[in-house]
Amino acid sequence: MEQQENHLDRERFSCWICLDLLKDPVTTVCGHSYCKSCINTHWDKEEERGSYSCPQCRQTFTPRPVLETNTMLADLLEELKKTGLQAAPADHCYAGPDDVACDVCTGRRLKALKSCLVCLASYCEKHLQPHLQSAAFKKHKLVEPSEKLQENICSRHYEVMKMFCRTDQQCICYLCSVEEHKDHDTVSAAAERTERQRELRLRRQTIQQRVQDTEKDVKLLRQEEEALNGSADKAVEDSEEIFTEMIRLLEKRSSDVKQQIRSQQETEVSRVRELQERLEQELTELKRKVHELKQLSDTEDHNQLLHNYPSLSPLSGCTHSSSFRFRPLRNFEDVTAAVSQVRGRLQDILSETETQILQIVSQVDVLLRQPEPETRADFLKYSQEITLDPNTAHKHLLLSEGNRKVTWTREYQSYSNHPDRFTFWDQVLSRESLTGRCYWEVEVGGGGVDVAVTYKNISRAGDSDECGFGYNDKSWSLDCYRNSYNFYHNNIHTPVSGPVSSRVGVYLDHSAGVLSFYSVSDTMTLLHRVQTTFTQPLYAGVRVYGYESTAEFCKLK
Repeated sequence: MEQQENHLDRERFSCWICLDLLKDPVTTVCGHSYCKSCINTHWDKEEERGSYSCPQCRQTFTPRPVLETNTMLADLLEELKKTGLQAAPADHCYAGPDDVACDVCTGRRLKALKSCLVCLASYCEKHLQPHLQSAAFKKHKLVEPSEKLQENICSRHYEVMKMFCRTDQQCICYLCSVEEHKDHDTVSAAAERTERQRELRLRRQTIQQRVQDTEKDVKLLRQEEEALNGSADKAVEDSEEIFTEMIRLLEKRSSDVKQQIRSQQETEVSRVRELQERLEQELTELKRKVHELKQLSDTEDHNQLLHNYPSLSPLSGCTHSSSFRFRPLRNFEDVTAAVSQVRGRLQDILSETETQILQIVSQVDVLLRQPEPETRADFLKYSQEITLDPNTAHKHLLLSEGNRKVTWTREYQSYSNHPDRFTFWDQVLSRESLTGRCYWEVEVGGGGVDVAVTYKNISRAGDSDECGFGYNDKSWSLDCYRNSYNFYHNNIHTPVSGPVSSRVGVYLDHSAGVLSFYSVSDTMTLLHRVQTTFTQPLYAGVRVYGYESTAEFCKLK
């Protein structure tokens, strides 16, 4: 009797979630008690739903109730523990709402320890013993507890589905295999499972390899980020130091010029003042002489005038201003003009270097290779409008269609002389510089056309290879001659095979160093791809040779 009462006490003071004695007991609004950690964990799982339920009576609460310790129940549990109340033994662990219950237990059912795929039932530890001890259950398949055992029963024949139809990709029972799936490709479910497990293992290995590769890439990117940040910080620090030094040099030069001006000012002013004093002394002497001569001249006594005349003192040497050669009053204006000239030259240098520095900064790239477009529609997203620069066109080339089309002619065109013009090679360059990702198409016709890209500093004058597209390290060229293609770079010839088309597509990813040529018709076929490092902006170009050969940069937008 005492043992029954003790068992009753254990049930009354056990948490309905963990089935153990209550720890830090709390009571919900509906009156049921749980361990504080157990009910909080249960409600954490319901967080996304926005409402919270009691695991026993299913009453819901909104918002989430604030739980307070049930001090009376906690004190009572402490007293009962002192009188011998212990936690429920393992064979009294009852199934909760998220557990699989034993199908044999009656009343309050215990947690299932295993499920049988043959019996299609789940068993607690006690009711599982026959499967573990009796030879009659030796061939039964035990698995982890599952609530989906009924899904293994054929809804038509109520038989266990031990077969798999590969034709319909579904599990079936034996009767299904000899009736509606009679002529289908069927195997045992176990055999199909083995095959699928093999496939899953291969897929898992593939994914694991991708995980390793991705982790490696992430690590490299982190290192690249650190390197970029470090390099940028050092560049900023060094640039500030250099500009500070330049400012210091300018301030010193300003101070030196100021000092030189003041020193020269002091010297010249001293000379002027010295001469001014001498002239003022001479002026005083001259005025005295004038007065003396006037007095003698005004003497009425003839004998006295004649007597005093020989005693007149002679005049000293003349130093008046007419004997000096004054320079035009420019004073220090020439210094201002010279400083202004320095300022102009400095502005030109700063403007030129600013463009150069900004270009270098813009070329800093992690160089992550972006996937190349696959369809023409994808390429057209990067379409670049190209117009030709008349100042670069050879005089055999006639430009038309808004400087998008070039035609070879026998007559020289009346182009003016220009340092950018090709003088020997029948070539012309685009106005636009090309960076980033660009795509354009050229419609070619006639005898021969070279579709090219080049750096702007390619040579222009003369017949050397330094001027011809593809014959130097500054240019890359696809030669489209009659029904064949050939690629040239740095005077190296590479034969190219592919379907001949009147239209050539050019794709450039400047930062990734990718240059691709395509034959464009109903589809796009890759003719040749270059992988390199571009150190300057590129310019599109064409070489047109042969009577009435043409090349036109197409409008793609």
